[in-house]
Amino acid sequence: MRDHPPHRDHGDSHDLFERRPGRERGGRGPRVFAPGDLKLLLLALVAEQPCHGYDLIRQIEDMFDGAYSPSPGVIYPTLTFLEESELITGEAHGGKKRYSVTDAGVRALTEQAVALDGVRMRIEVSKRSLRGQDRPQEIHEAVHNLRHALQMYHGRWSPDEILRVRDLLNDTAKAIVAGPQSPTNAREKPE
Repeated sequence: MRDHPPHRDHGDSHDLFERRPGRERGGRGPRVFAPGDLKLLLLALVAEQPCHGYDLIRQIEDMFDGAYSPSPGVIYPTLTFLEESELITGEAHGGKKRYSVTDAGVRALTEQAVALDGVRMRIEVSKRSLRGQDRPQEIHEAVHNLRHALQMYHGRWSPDEILRVRDLLNDTAKAIVAGPQSPTNAREKPE
């Protein structure tokens, strides 16, 4: 592995599942990854099968049964770091980058097999601690569909469309918080 200047931050300080006021999850919660864990996990996942960054996000989300999903703002800088370290390569594939492991990446995984086992163990521990905060599977899928719809919309945001989607999302969030007793949420049932 090449050494990089210590001032570079490629996401390790942000690979946490922290509950912060004002963020989607609010409050504080358990740490998901120790420093360096996400880099090693991404390297291992890319070594298992070449894939895109979005695929890696979904794989990690699946590892946590949907209770944690790393943001693109954490995944892509980490992939850039691995690429700059010559542990993976990224090639254009269908308009996106598809990552695959290099020989140096395979050697690094062999050298860090024990550390990777530790990462996988910490994922299981974190997953168990997050289970109390799980959403029902139907809600998890709906959130996934929303994220996917927003990603597919990339580049087509007119000022009017920004306002329309913002209002839809804000109204939905308010209705969820208000609960089922809210007139907004009341559904007429046929008698």
